[in-house]
Amino acid sequence: MDIPKLQMTPAYRVVSDDLRQRIVRGEVQAGQAFPTEADLATRFGVHRSTIREGLRQLEQDGLLQRVGKRLVVTIPKHADLAHAAERALRMHQVSYRDVWEVASTLEPMCASLAAERINDEELAQLERNLEHTAVLVQSGQSPITATIEFQSLIAEATHNQALLLARAPVSLLMRSGYAAIAPALPQSGARLLEAHRHVYDALKQGDAESAVAWTRKHLMDHKRGFEFAGLDFDSPIPESA
Repeated sequence: MDIPKLQMTPAYRVVSDDLRQRIVRGEVQAGQAFPTEADLATRFGVHRSTIREGLRQLEQDGLLQRVGKRLVVTIPKHADLAHAAERALRMHQVSYRDVWEVASTLEPMCASLAAERINDEELAQLERNLEHTAVLVQSGQSPITATIEFQSLIAEATHNQALLLARAPVSLLMRSGYAAIAPALPQSGARLLEAHRHVYDALKQGDAESAVAWTRKHLMDHKRGFEFAGLDFDSPIPESA
């Protein structure tokens, strides 16, 4: 008789899963000190070593942070979550095309929502970004970092936390795409700057349709850049990119 082996969940995982759910439910608030290992060991009826390993899992997830000798509940930062997701996507060997297809949905969505919600300070930040990008383009320097910042500023103007978290790792991977095609297309900076200026003008006027149209045009240019540079759009994004 073929009897499958029982899949037993390690005790530390049971502890970490239970505590994670309590944190997510808000039973322990951000900034609040966590119970001690000894206290938790008594509550769960396990050894302190089991509690210690369970807490280590929560620290790795960014839900707990050591402050002196105590552990404090924290909310994971966007940047930390984005970099963790980016690493995971690279390990799954996502291609430049995979990332572009997702960006082609998320970035126009950002432009549409930002046209409705952007405020004066956010418009001023975009204007400063355009001025900086113009200086970079005119001096022959790479505008990649400024480009990523421009798109991130638009995303922030949506005031939608779920959208910000969803696009952050995609944005990091899109940066790799820009870096791949930039050496072969030094003239692309001026075209990119033109698209950004049109997007800015549309956002300033609250014209969602135009903002979306120019965002899509910019993304199509990104795809064509791979063709002109003779690069494989379907190749996996390498770890070093």
